[in-house]
This record gives sequence, structure tokens and C-alpha cells, in this order.
Amino acid sequence: MSTQLIGDDLYPLTTPYQTGYLKTNGHQIYYEISGNPEGPAALFLHGGPGGGTSARDRCFFNPEHYRVVLMDQRGSGQSIPNASKDYGGALFNNSTQYLIDDIELLRKEISVDQWQLILGGSWGSTLAIAYAEQHPNQCKQLLLRGVFTALPDEIDALFQNGTTANHYPEEWDQYTSYIQKTSQNWNLEKQNLLAAYQRRLFDPSERLEAAKAFAGYELSISCLYGINDRVRSIMSNPEKLVPFASLEVHYMLQGCFLKRGQLIENVDAIKDHRIHIVHGRNDSVCLPRAAWRLLNALKTQGAGNNVTLNFVQAAGHSDSDENIARSLRQATDQLIHDA
Repeated sequence: MSTQLIGDDLYPLTTPYQTGYLKTNGHQIYYEISGNPEGPAALFLHGGPGGGTSARDRCFFNPEHYRVVLMDQRGSGQSIPNASKDYGGALFNNSTQYLIDDIELLRKEISVDQWQLILGGSWGSTLAIAYAEQHPNQCKQLLLRGVFTALPDEIDALFQNGTTANHYPEEWDQYTSYIQKTSQNWNLEKQNLLAAYQRRLFDPSERLEAAKAFAGYELSISCLYGINDRVRSIMSNPEKLVPFASLEVHYMLQGCFLKRGQLIENVDAIKDHRIHIVHGRNDSVCLPRAAWRLLNALKTQGAGNNVTLNFVQAAGHSDSDENIARSLRQATDQLIHDA
């Protein structure tokens, strides 16, 4: 198997040698394993929630070294039910604790003693931190991209107070105008835009258009150099678009089902882990200050040089950004030596 880098400095696409479904709590969780069957296990946690995985996600890892595990979180991707086909079923028993339990159940199902590395991006970083804090002995290293700690200032900056309009005024206007144009009480609904979107997502007759408006806004500000082919693919596919919007609204309205400040308060559990953070300097989806806040919390608890932060210049939020993709791949390589 050749490990020559391709395209945006990622590894070549590999084919999974094992796929399956984990049955739990009314859901069937899709997972796949590729790379080296005898290698240390690396788990990829997608964003959203609801973003699902793609074949490209395997390419951040050296397939000759890592046993690469991808899973589609509840309600999204190839997991059953998908929110685009069974909205109520997808949201049933769908919270952060259920996802943490799914990761742990999957670890046991595929006979992994310890995750050598968990790579989580955006919401995936939130889930990776939450899992590691609850199961610190079951993972060794964290690679976090676009840190999101689910504090109110992070949620409000993206979805409520218009901060993004400082750099993306047109996109923010499109996000709010969809609600305004479809509202019977705009003065009320503008106070809680997430709840307004949820009401429309609940309605099958409005669901797809609401999902397009919601996801279109976030995806359009994710890539520093504009909408790319991956974003267009999501926007044209209801099986990706509806889970992305519906599950993100579901989680954000509940503070991601975390106690306020929980991830920061509990960093003592992971202060001795090898943690590397990759965050776009121009990220408008997940605030760079969230990464800085996490780093300082870890340092305050006694974490030393085992915790590092790379603010990537000329980069936004998406791992489609060339500089972010390259930084992630370089980090997975470096963490081999840091193990």
C-alpha cells in the first residue's frame, strides 16, 4: 500500500476492510474500519452534530500505521434512522451522553483496548473532549480541530447575536431573513432564532427549505475561500442536509446536553493526555477564543508541553480548507512519534 501523499497533502483513499452496524437504544450506528488491522486505533468524530462521515475522512491518517475507525453518529450518515427519512426516530434518544455511550460500546464491539488517537472536528471536538473526560483511560491522544466547548457565547455568536455579520453580512442576512419571511411574529421569533428554525424543521412541509437556509448559512461561512464542491454536495443531498440542520438545532438549543462550562471544568481528567489543537485563525464558526480558553484551562490544571495549539494562518473552519487539511494530516503523523 503506497503512502504517497495526494491532492491537499492527504493520504490516498483506502477501502474499509470491515463495516457494520451497532444496534443500541432504537438506533443502528454505522461504522467502518480501514488501514492497518494490527495498528493502533484512531477514531474520527464528525462535526454537526449530524454531519456524518465521508470517505475523505480516512485520508487524514497514515493507513500503514493506523487502524482507522469512522462512525456516523445517531440520526446521520448511514446510521439508521436518518433524520431525512425518520425525523422523530432520529432525534429519539439522541443526546451527548448517548453518543458517548455509543463510542464506548463501539470500542468494545471491535475489541479496541484503548483509542490511541481521537480526531474530532467542530462538534466532533466537543464530543471527543466529553468522551475523554468521562473515559480518560480509554483514549491516549486527542487531535481537536475547530474547538467548540458549547458555552453560550460560542452558540450565540454563531446563531443568535449576529457577530458573524461583522465578516459575513450577506450570509447572516440570508439566515435571518428566511425566518422573517416565513414568520407570523418576527418580533418574537427573532429573540430565539434556533427555536424558530426548529419549529420549521418539525413541519414536514417546511423541513427541506428550513434545512437549506440553516445549513446554507453555516456552510457558506465555513470555508475561507468560498463554497466548494463538498459544500455543494451537502446542499444538494437531503440525506445529508436535513440531519445536519435538524440535529444541530436539536443540540444547540439544549446547550449540547452539557452542564454550562462542563468541558472546561472537567479538564483535570485529561490534563495528562497528549492533546493537539488545530484551529483556523479566521474561523467564524467556532471561535478561536474557545481554543485559547481550552488551552489555558488545561495549562491551569498542570498540563505541560503535552498540550499544544496551532492557530493556522489563512484558514477558516472547514477541514476542506487546504491549510487545515494539511495541518491535521501533519498532526496525525507527528502524534505517531509522540505516542
